[in-house]
Amino acid sequence: MSAFSSDPGLDGVQDVTGDGVEVDVATHLLNGTVRLSILWTQEIVLSPDDADQVAQALHRAAEQGREIQKATQA
Repeated sequence: MSAFSSDPGLDGVQDVTGDGVEVDVATHLLNGTVRLSILWTQEIVLSPDDADQVAQALHRAAEQGREIQKATQA
């Protein structure tokens, strides 16, 4: 079982070229680090709306990561 939790609000963001490439943003639940993954390739071409979704997911993951890090330091 992975200690990473993927952002559910990012489900289905795919490459606009139709290659099936996806992006994933996840937070490590034990140490609060954030993972940005581009699945099935090394690059992804996003629509402006999907790029905005990825940015929002990264922001949510950063906030969650800060909360986890505060809890583990207390």
